Amino acid sequence: MSNILHNTRSDVPRSDVLVHVSRNLRRLRQTAGLSQQALADTSGISRRMIVALEQGDANVSLSSLDRIAEALGVGFVDMVADPAVEHRQINEVMWRGAAPESVATLLGSAPGQHDTQMWLWVLGAGERYQAEPDPGGWHEMIYVTEGRLRLELDEGDRLIEQGGFAIFSSAQSYAYVNAGDGIARFIRNSVT
Repeated sequence: MSNILHNTRSDVPRSDVLVHVSRNLRRLRQTAGLSQQALADTSGISRRMIVALEQGDANVSLSSLDRIAEALGVGFVDMVADPAVEHRQINEVMWRGAAPESVATLLGSAPGQHDTQMWLWVLGAGERYQAEPDPGGWHEMIYVTEGRLRLELDEGDRLIEQGGFAIFSSAQSYAYVNAGDGIARFIRNSVT
């Protein structure tokens, strides 16, 4: 499931990301002069979810955060980053899989036409991450530093060995799948 860090595992401390989302969402919504219902109507995300996010009590998909950010006229990084830290240095866990070693960390962001993001992903053996399509114009650049990664794309699967890379449009359904017996570690850049 494509959720931001969720706290279903008792062996993992709660991430500050959900605290940042809660504070940033409330601040950005109020700055935009929107009620929770108006933001729900604009973003297509339920008012119940927006209330829960502002209270820090909800897990949310990364694509839903993108939709909320777009409705507020801000970037994804503005939603998840600690406002006291420069956005280029984020270094926050954004997703955890079922395997303890499966994790995605947003390392940083650089300004571009929109946000440009650099992530470090680790998938445990057998782990799969299903993504929702991004808006048109978004692309991903993947570089595998350890293991084997299979990209499942609408246009066909691609197997990337350690030291290999792929560049593809993320305006389609896609998934990352660990295609090996050990961990798969890769750098992911999202650009538009």
